Amino acid sequence: MKKLVIMSDTHGSVAGIRTLSSLFAENDYIVHLGDGGQEVRDVRREYPEKVYACAGNCDLYSALPDEGELEVEQVKLLYCHGHRYGVKENLYRLAEEGKRRGCQVVLYGHTHVSQITEIDGVTLINPGSLRYEPGKGGGYCYLVINGKQFTPVLVGESLW
Repeated sequence: MKKLVIMSDTHGSVAGIRTLSSLFAENDYIVHLGDGGQEVRDVRREYPEKVYACAGNCDLYSALPDEGELEVEQVKLLYCHGHRYGVKENLYRLAEEGKRRGCQVVLYGHTHVSQITEIDGVTLINPGSLRYEPGKGGGYCYLVINGKQFTPVLVGESLW
Protein backbone atom coordinates (compact mmCIF):
# COMPACT_ATOMS: atom_id res chain seq x y z
CA MET A 1 0.00 0.00 0.00
CA LYS A 2 1.28 3.45 -0.98
CA LYS A 3 0.03 6.90 0.05
CA LEU A 4 0.21 10.12 -1.95
CA VAL A 5 -0.33 13.78 -1.03
CA ILE A 6 -1.42 15.72 -4.12
CA MET A 7 -1.53 19.52 -4.28
CA SER A 8 -1.73 22.25 -6.88
CA ASP A 9 -2.01 25.97 -7.53
CA THR A 10 -0.18 27.38 -4.52
CA HIS A 11 0.60 30.55 -6.51
CA GLY A 12 3.49 31.86 -4.42
CA SER A 13 2.05 31.02 -1.03
CA VAL A 14 3.61 28.49 1.32
CA ALA A 15 0.80 28.69 3.92
CA GLY A 16 -1.03 25.61 2.67
CA ILE A 17 2.13 23.62 2.08
CA ARG A 18 3.29 24.30 5.65
CA THR A 19 0.12 22.78 7.06
CA LEU A 20 0.91 19.53 5.21
CA SER A 21 4.54 19.29 6.30
CA SER A 22 3.78 16.66 8.95
CA LEU A 23 2.16 14.47 6.27
CA PHE A 24 5.16 14.54 3.96
CA ALA A 25 7.33 12.25 6.07
CA GLU A 26 4.65 9.58 6.46
CA ASN A 27 3.58 9.47 2.80
CA ASP A 28 5.31 7.71 -0.07
CA TYR A 29 4.77 10.35 -2.78
CA ILE A 30 4.27 14.12 -2.85
CA VAL A 31 2.85 15.47 -6.11
CA HIS A 32 2.55 19.17 -7.04
CA LEU A 33 0.52 19.84 -10.18
CA GLY A 34 1.84 23.25 -11.14
CA ASP A 35 1.52 26.96 -10.50
CA GLY A 36 3.82 26.67 -7.52
CA GLY A 37 7.19 25.41 -8.69
CA GLN A 38 9.01 27.81 -6.39
CA GLU A 39 7.12 26.77 -3.27
CA VAL A 40 7.69 23.07 -3.77
CA ARG A 41 11.48 23.54 -3.98
CA ASP A 42 11.97 23.33 -0.22
CA VAL A 43 9.86 20.19 -0.03
CA ARG A 44 11.90 18.68 -2.86
CA ARG A 45 15.14 19.47 -1.00
CA GLU A 46 13.89 17.64 2.09
CA TYR A 47 12.29 14.69 0.25
CA PRO A 48 14.01 14.46 -3.15
CA GLU A 49 13.00 10.84 -3.73
CA LYS A 50 9.29 11.51 -3.05
CA VAL A 51 8.49 14.74 -4.89
CA TYR A 52 7.02 14.76 -8.39
CA ALA A 53 6.12 18.14 -9.84
CA CYS A 54 5.17 19.72 -13.14
CA ALA A 55 4.95 23.26 -14.45
CA GLY A 56 1.71 25.19 -14.68
CA ASN A 57 0.75 28.09 -16.91
CA CYS A 58 2.03 30.57 -14.28
CA ASP A 59 5.37 28.81 -13.78
CA LEU A 60 7.16 30.91 -16.39
CA TYR A 61 10.67 29.78 -17.37
CA SER A 62 10.37 26.73 -15.13
CA ALA A 63 12.71 23.78 -15.54
CA LEU A 64 9.89 21.47 -14.43
CA PRO A 65 8.37 19.18 -17.06
CA ASP A 66 4.89 19.95 -18.45
CA GLU A 67 3.65 16.55 -17.34
CA GLY A 68 4.78 13.14 -16.19
CA GLU A 69 3.76 9.55 -15.64
CA LEU A 70 4.09 7.58 -12.46
CA GLU A 71 3.40 3.93 -11.72
CA VAL A 72 2.42 3.24 -8.12
CA GLU A 73 1.78 -0.37 -7.18
CA GLN A 74 -0.30 -1.52 -10.19
CA VAL A 75 -1.88 1.85 -11.01
CA LYS A 76 -0.50 4.08 -13.75
CA LEU A 77 -0.98 7.84 -13.28
CA LEU A 78 -0.59 10.82 -15.58
CA TYR A 79 0.05 14.12 -13.80
CA CYS A 80 -0.13 17.57 -15.38
CA HIS A 81 -1.40 21.06 -14.70
CA GLY A 82 -4.22 20.65 -17.21
CA HIS A 83 -4.12 23.97 -19.06
CA ARG A 84 -2.77 22.34 -22.23
CA TYR A 85 -5.83 20.06 -22.29
CA GLY A 86 -8.46 22.77 -21.88
CA VAL A 87 -9.68 21.55 -18.49
CA LYS A 88 -11.58 24.76 -17.80
CA GLU A 89 -13.86 23.91 -20.74
CA ASN A 90 -14.20 20.13 -20.22
CA LEU A 91 -12.19 17.06 -19.23
CA TYR A 92 -12.67 14.92 -22.35
CA ARG A 93 -9.29 15.67 -24.00
CA LEU A 94 -7.49 14.97 -20.74
CA ALA A 95 -9.35 11.71 -20.18
CA GLU A 96 -8.62 10.66 -23.76
CA GLU A 97 -4.90 11.36 -23.26
CA GLY A 98 -4.86 9.38 -20.02
CA LYS A 99 -6.58 6.44 -21.71
CA ARG A 100 -4.23 6.63 -24.72
CA ARG A 101 -1.28 6.30 -22.31
CA GLY A 102 -2.86 3.39 -20.42
CA CYS A 103 -3.39 5.42 -17.23
CA GLN A 104 -6.15 4.58 -14.78
CA VAL A 105 -5.77 7.92 -12.96
CA VAL A 106 -5.08 11.45 -14.22
CA LEU A 107 -4.08 14.17 -11.74
CA TYR A 108 -4.56 17.79 -12.83
CA GLY A 109 -4.98 21.30 -11.45
CA HIS A 110 -5.53 24.72 -13.07
CA THR A 111 -9.26 25.15 -12.31
CA HIS A 112 -8.82 25.61 -8.51
CA VAL A 113 -11.89 23.39 -8.07
CA SER A 114 -11.55 20.14 -6.13
CA GLN A 115 -13.28 17.28 -7.92
CA ILE A 116 -13.14 13.62 -8.80
CA THR A 117 -14.62 12.63 -12.17
CA GLU A 118 -14.67 9.38 -14.12
CA ILE A 119 -14.75 9.44 -17.91
CA ASP A 120 -14.51 6.30 -20.03
CA GLY A 121 -12.80 4.28 -17.29
CA VAL A 122 -10.27 6.99 -16.37
CA THR A 123 -10.51 8.67 -12.97
CA LEU A 124 -9.59 12.37 -13.12
CA ILE A 125 -8.64 14.02 -9.82
CA ASN A 126 -8.21 17.74 -9.18
CA PRO A 127 -7.04 18.53 -5.62
CA GLY A 128 -8.13 22.18 -5.92
CA SER A 129 -5.88 25.04 -4.88
CA LEU A 130 -3.58 24.97 -1.86
CA ARG A 131 -2.89 28.70 -1.88
CA TYR A 132 -4.61 28.83 1.49
CA GLU A 133 -4.63 26.32 4.34
CA PRO A 134 -7.18 23.51 4.25
CA GLY A 135 -10.22 24.68 6.17
CA LYS A 136 -9.39 28.28 5.31
CA GLY A 137 -9.99 28.12 1.57
CA GLY A 138 -7.41 25.56 0.48
CA GLY A 139 -7.67 21.93 -0.55
CA TYR A 140 -5.56 18.91 -1.41
CA CYS A 141 -6.02 15.21 -2.20
CA TYR A 142 -4.92 12.21 -0.17
CA LEU A 143 -4.69 9.15 -2.42
CA VAL A 144 -4.18 5.58 -1.20
CA ILE A 145 -3.18 2.90 -3.72
CA ASN A 146 -3.22 -0.78 -2.83
CA GLY A 147 -2.40 -3.09 -5.74
CA LYS A 148 -4.88 -2.22 -8.50
CA GLN A 149 -7.26 -0.41 -6.14
CA PHE A 150 -7.11 3.31 -5.36
CA THR A 151 -9.06 5.58 -3.03
CA PRO A 152 -8.88 9.36 -3.43
CA VAL A 153 -10.05 11.66 -0.63
CA LEU A 154 -10.43 15.41 -1.16
CA VAL A 155 -9.55 17.43 1.94
CA GLY A 156 -10.69 21.01 2.40
CA GLU A 157 -12.33 23.03 -0.32
CA SER A 158 -10.87 25.62 -2.62
CA LEU A 159 -12.61 28.96 -2.47
CA TRP A 160 -10.85 30.86 -5.23
